[in-house]
Amino acid sequence: MDGYDFHTVSLSLSRLAVYYDQHREHIATSITLTLLFRSVGAAIFGIAGDLYGRKWPMIINLVIIAALQLATAFCGTFSEFLGVRALFGIGMGGIWGLAASMGLENMPMEARGLFSGILQQGYALGYLIAAVFNLYIVPGSPHSWKVLFYIGAGLTMAVAIARVFFPESRQFIEAKANREGPQGKEKVKLFLADGKKIMREYWKRALYAIVMMALFNCMSHTSQDMYPTYMQQTKGFSPEMSSKATIIGKTGALVGGTICGYYSQFLGRRFTIMIATFIGACLIPLWVLPNDWRLLTLGAFLIQFMVQGAWGVVPIHLQELAPPQFRSSFPGIAYQLGNMIAAPAAQVASAISEKLIIYIHGEERPDYGSTQAAMMSVIFVLLFIWIACGTEQRGSHFELAAAAGEDQGLSNKMRAAEEVEMAAKAGGAGHVETVPDLGDGRKN
Repeated sequence: MDGYDFHTVSLSLSRLAVYYDQHREHIATSITLTLLFRSVGAAIFGIAGDLYGRKWPMIINLVIIAALQLATAFCGTFSEFLGVRALFGIGMGGIWGLAASMGLENMPMEARGLFSGILQQGYALGYLIAAVFNLYIVPGSPHSWKVLFYIGAGLTMAVAIARVFFPESRQFIEAKANREGPQGKEKVKLFLADGKKIMREYWKRALYAIVMMALFNCMSHTSQDMYPTYMQQTKGFSPEMSSKATIIGKTGALVGGTICGYYSQFLGRRFTIMIATFIGACLIPLWVLPNDWRLLTLGAFLIQFMVQGAWGVVPIHLQELAPPQFRSSFPGIAYQLGNMIAAPAAQVASAISEKLIIYIHGEERPDYGSTQAAMMSVIFVLLFIWIACGTEQRGSHFELAAAAGEDQGLSNKMRAAEEVEMAAKAGGAGHVETVPDLGDGRKN
């Protein structure tokens, strides 16, 4: 629903331009505002998720998003529309960090690459669902584009209600069971102390993650946000045909993200991303040069396979790089600060494309194809180089860490597990004298 709610605007761009009597470039400002304000939501809800648990901050977050999605449909003026979409950005910013931390800490370490890909493709699936509704429901609805927002509000609220019936993460269940642990103001004080320590120790890694996510978000928004507009305005296809192309492209994203996430468990997080970006750069001509709908759609499928293939590694990569006690706030804030840097991507692409005029059969059209090709080429190259210079911590036992604000910081179980693995790597399993209990009947 995170992906669905965000992409309702990009799928409705041309209709919104007519409704508010604004140029498409001005409507794209709302996308920029949403991206800019997501970092605020990541900080608010990410910190709440690390301090109070994953469950209730996420439920509150989802309710706020549903309300703002509904409010979007009732905006009477363009200024109101921009204001609501800015507030929507705050709500949307909290979801990713909460979802990634909650989902992956409950998965077996050996399968986290696969589940990282599946989790991240929820975003692509949301786009796919919105595109299907835009194709088959919007044209026949008396509410036009507004029906997308009505449906989004209802479904997002349904997810919030469903989340009530699932348990809190194990990390916080254990913390709550420990009645002797810090409570109230003491816990907040210890949480802030942990945060200051993390800022001193992890600031270089934080900068690396923010730049990485800026490049990832530039790649994503440049290839996705203006794609329906590109198909309609540059290539001359109808809204129906452009929606079908979007659906096929997003199917490629779903497949690519899951497959690449799975193989990152064996190939490594960074190497998998580098392979996806290299192949993606090679596919750009197929994405923009043909005029035949079938070839263009094939290009969209393959490009999104690689773009979201790289993205499928991101949730687990950031979770492993993050301080174990701050796996809701650190990845979420890094993700959304990167998003803030990349926020103008769609608007820049729109502004440049609208000024680059091409003539097809004597008809004047904006050249979104050349703009997207140039921007994506640069982004793929920069991301490849940045990832090659980075680091990874594949196989981290972050699920065994104590919650932030607990007296002992990292739990003894996590330390014991990692010490055993380090000893095994250094001298073989025969050199390890102790085999710690992980607390659930298993031995490491």
